[in-house]
Amino acid sequence: MSPMEKLVQMLKGHSRIVFFGGAGVSTESNIPDFRGKNGLYRQKNNLPWTPEEMLSHHFYEEHPNEFFTMFRTMNEGMMQAKPNRAHYALAKLEEIGKLRGVVTQNIDGLHQKAGSRNVMELHGSILRNTCQCCGKSYNLYEFMNLPGPVPHCPSCGGIVKPDVVLYEESLDTNTIEDALFEIEHADMLIIGGTSLVVYPAAGFISYFGGDALVMINQDPTPRDKDCSLVFHDSVGKVLGDAVEALG
Repeated sequence: MSPMEKLVQMLKGHSRIVFFGGAGVSTESNIPDFRGKNGLYRQKNNLPWTPEEMLSHHFYEEHPNEFFTMFRTMNEGMMQAKPNRAHYALAKLEEIGKLRGVVTQNIDGLHQKAGSRNVMELHGSILRNTCQCCGKSYNLYEFMNLPGPVPHCPSCGGIVKPDVVLYEESLDTNTIEDALFEIEHADMLIIGGTSLVVYPAAGFISYFGGDALVMINQDPTPRDKDCSLVFHDSVGKVLGDAVEALG
């Protein structure tokens, strides 16, 4: 039996599947990752700060003009991105009652665009933006149309901050609890597009106690040896082919 045939059999035999995904899911929609060979952290920006520092909470507070200029540029790329085969395959698995939820480290909202409903966004989302003074919410398009570079709330003048988790900020407690519950009660966990080096998120998979652990990632990871099945391949190709074969 080929690895693909085995994956299809595993999908058929499990009904409480959870997907844990990282940047490798979004790169297939032409959204650059952070740590890859062509990632944001390796790009020259001719600025005195690294991209990693520019995504920190202290930078947001100390250099708001530069922070929001960078963030708006990132948003423009994500707004143009479209879901890929991985996103649609996961939405289909949820639709037919196989997939319980998606736990993602991505902030682009592409899982929802593809039709997934139960998405736990560990690092937040660019789709939500909140005034830090009055709490008014703005969607992505409203946020991008606020005069800038620093976006101010038309109602009270407060700064409108994206609901994404910056370095030095804590993950949302409710999202963590939901993600850990789904992983702990899953009978099959599919890990896709993540090198499992970003903590605390990478530690979440330790809560999985089911009998089917599948890894789909272009490069080897520290957890490959613990998996029932490993694919060093495109997440979209593997999941897309598997769901098509599932019928």
